[in-house]
Amino acid sequence: MLTHFSTMKMLRSALFSVFFIAAAALARAEAVAPQPAPVWKLKDVEGKVISSETFKGKVVVVDFWATWCPPCRAEIPGYIELQKKYGKDGLVIIGVSLDQKGPAVVKPFMEKFGINYQIVMGDDDISAAFGGMDAIPTTFIIDRAGIIRDRKVGAEPTEEYEKRIVALLKKA
Repeated sequence: MLTHFSTMKMLRSALFSVFFIAAAALARAEAVAPQPAPVWKLKDVEGKVISSETFKGKVVVVDFWATWCPPCRAEIPGYIELQKKYGKDGLVIIGVSLDQKGPAVVKPFMEKFGINYQIVMGDDDISAAFGGMDAIPTTFIIDRAGIIRDRKVGAEPTEEYEKRIVALLKKA
């Protein structure tokens, strides 16, 4: 006989699987009308306030993600490599964690996976400022002038995403 706990565990596992498959199948880059990126101030996992103003003049990738999201986790190694490869050229990757359990789960996750880019703790206000999230990961590329140039929903191979980033890095 299944207990309530084991039934819930099986249901949660099934839902994660469906979410992962759906997110992977629905991954898409969307043409967006160029628009100014929202200005924001959020705390990092140490509680330090980080402002979007800090990244003026850089090409910024803003990735809305969570530690429990399989497609989000799948993209992290690619973002680590992109930050290593293009940081010197003005690329800044910012992960906006939507984990409800906050820094207590995000900080050890960052350490475990060797995340080398800025992580901040997101909230409903930042999600709304970027137009809301239908799914995660949802990722934006902002050019050096602070204009949103790309929106991606779902995971995408790093090699494909890198092409769009490089095109903006070359526009100095």
